[in-house]
Amino acid sequence: MEFELKPEEKLAQQTAKEFAEKILKPISKKIDEEDKIPEEILQQLKDLGFFGVYMPEEYGGANLSFLAYILIVKEISKASAATGVMLAVHNSLTCASINRFGTSAQKNKYLKKLIKGEKIGCFMLTEPEAGSDAANISTKVEKDGDNYIINGEKIFVTNGGYKGYGILFATHDRVLRHKGISAFIVDLEKPGVEIIRNENKMGLHGAYTTAIALNNLKLSKEELLGEEKNGWSIAMFLLDASRVTIAAQALGIAEAAFEEALHYASERKQFGKKISEFEAIRFKLADMALKIEASKLLTYHAAWLKDTGKIPIKEASMAKIFASEAANFVAKEAIQIFGGYGYIKDYGIERFFRDAKVTEIYEGTNEIQRVVIAKELLKNLS
Repeated sequence: MEFELKPEEKLAQQTAKEFAEKILKPISKKIDEEDKIPEEILQQLKDLGFFGVYMPEEYGGANLSFLAYILIVKEISKASAATGVMLAVHNSLTCASINRFGTSAQKNKYLKKLIKGEKIGCFMLTEPEAGSDAANISTKVEKDGDNYIINGEKIFVTNGGYKGYGILFATHDRVLRHKGISAFIVDLEKPGVEIIRNENKMGLHGAYTTAIALNNLKLSKEELLGEEKNGWSIAMFLLDASRVTIAAQALGIAEAAFEEALHYASERKQFGKKISEFEAIRFKLADMALKIEASKLLTYHAAWLKDTGKIPIKEASMAKIFASEAANFVAKEAIQIFGGYGYIKDYGIERFFRDAKVTEIYEGTNEIQRVVIAKELLKNLS
């Protein structure tokens, strides 16, 4: 792996960092309290080209590397994890789905609008009885001539509240499990799509997490993504790589919590001296920095592998596990360093703790990621 970033990657990171520090960070508390990303922030993200970071230029994308995209997600998440995950799902699940598996007509119709930020994308896989066991989905698709009729319910749909475009997974026959699933591109403003609710979450306030009902939703064959009953392969291809973005999000949260704790420890005094002079605090800071640096290497390595054309299944899962668990560790230790002040919302430290937790859960729980890693380690043995 090349440890020196390319000029365009450095520029992408610096651009995201400046935006995050000057524009996003000052209103991160407002985003958390009001549970909404302001429209002016969305517009500035569009202007920066962050809605199509590594998409082809022919459809309006910036055509940057996947690593450049990961650096952007990290910097944005450092200021606002909710904004980071909104961008992550839009780019690496929705845009990437259509770019990789869509027809030319679908790219012109849907991908161009997504890249411009005219529509915000979501990924509609999880159901009440199909979380870690995603092949157990019950959302039903039936043929009606050249059309498809879909009924069911999807939950935990990040960005669903924007009512943009979604990648929807439905089964022709639940008995077939993963062999019976097809994927579709859905305009969430179509008749038959009902927003049930936007969830009231522990963290990531500002990012929509939506439950959606599908009632006799009628889709044409032009809205089928890829081949019939190839939806499972599409979902796994995307999730295997997009988990790197969750690692990047976790890394951003960890870095933000660490920097706040480091600064506080260098100023806060107890027993007549700065608390950073106490060995107990120094050990915490050292362990926090250690986990962050290890997370960074795993995350960047997985992104680099994807840029070389490989599917980093094992490496993405490793990065996701380590970075998410590091983020939770660092956020917890940051609160401990702040002491009682860390428990007060005005100081902002508790937000990192709330935002970090879900990185161990979504896009495949860390328990499932360990299953993936073990499978990859053992598959070539006989």
